Amino acid sequence: MLKLIFRISAFLLLTQFTLPASGNDAIKDIVSEYEEFFRQVIQDRDYPGAAFAVVSRNDILHIATAGHTTMARTQAIDAQTAFRLASVSKTFAAEMVGLLVAEGSLAWDDPVTRYIPEFKINGDASRIRILDLLGQSTGLMPHAYDNLLEHGKSMDTIWRRMSDLSYVCEPGTCYGYQNSVFSLVDPLVEKATSKSYQAQVEQRIFEPLDMETASLGYDAFINNPNHAEPHARRNGHWKTVPVQKNYYRAAPAAGVNASILDMGKWVQAQLGSHPEVLPAHMIENLQKPRVKTRRELYRKEWKAMLSSAHYGLGWRIYDLGDDQLVYHGGWVSGFRADVAFSPNHDLGIVILLNAESSGISELTTRFWKMALAP
Repeated sequence: MLKLIFRISAFLLLTQFTLPASGNDAIKDIVSEYEEFFRQVIQDRDYPGAAFAVVSRNDILHIATAGHTTMARTQAIDAQTAFRLASVSKTFAAEMVGLLVAEGSLAWDDPVTRYIPEFKINGDASRIRILDLLGQSTGLMPHAYDNLLEHGKSMDTIWRRMSDLSYVCEPGTCYGYQNSVFSLVDPLVEKATSKSYQAQVEQRIFEPLDMETASLGYDAFINNPNHAEPHARRNGHWKTVPVQKNYYRAAPAAGVNASILDMGKWVQAQLGSHPEVLPAHMIENLQKPRVKTRRELYRKEWKAMLSSAHYGLGWRIYDLGDDQLVYHGGWVSGFRADVAFSPNHDLGIVILLNAESSGISELTTRFWKMALAP
């Protein structure tokens, strides 16, 4: 039976519901204890709004929402409120390309230039494979020309500037996180399918997974009457700030919007709920550790937990001793998002904030400390 619990205080409005699940009392106890921690953090830090979902392959075990879409506190966050996902969008791009590889429209070892011959760097661009593009191992300097993206330059302008880039390592051998370069996935998909990247993601992922609130782009976000507004810290207080268009231009890297309910469905799919949409062998391939990401080992909230860290294809792979998490975070002006799941434990969590706060890492790591405790 659906349970609704409302708690109103001077700080927040929190809504939760728990769906019938596996009957695992241990998980229910963990989620209950975690929600108390979650509520307290939201209240202590006065976050405008937040939401989390805990899922298994077959069930959305729990969803909780807190606060409001703006600091005016006129509209409460609910399970269908859309948030910006920022770099969690890369997980959708990887799965989209994975589907095209699985059906033979693309191959991981194909050079990107086979489909985008106009892509040039200061060197032999044909050495960069689709595998390297999705695996953040292009061999180019990290965050190449993201500054131009932030200053409103078009993707075509930025891609033309890439002719100035030189290799810093052999493609496929070193990690170099990208947004502008990663977004070559957009024309890549269009060239391979004769349909736009947006149309393919909507038709191949959002619709069959019943992700009703999921969308791509600025217009879809602001035209949704139930969307969370972004907030940044100003003079010790949270302030509603404008929705920035810049990273929306890099749709595969940062263009997806979705609610906590739909992100719960997304993680369920990663755990194997819809093999007819996302085949198991494809998911497994995306989640294989590839290049090492050593800097992840020094993240404040994570460093005590991680034994190693890698990037797969659109996903980060974190080793926690004998356990392994598949993870990605997102950060764009006024929003934070974290997604992490354990295929071995059939368990995942999504956390969304309409506040630009690194505190999301504390929320995510606390859940896994509790869930993976002996």
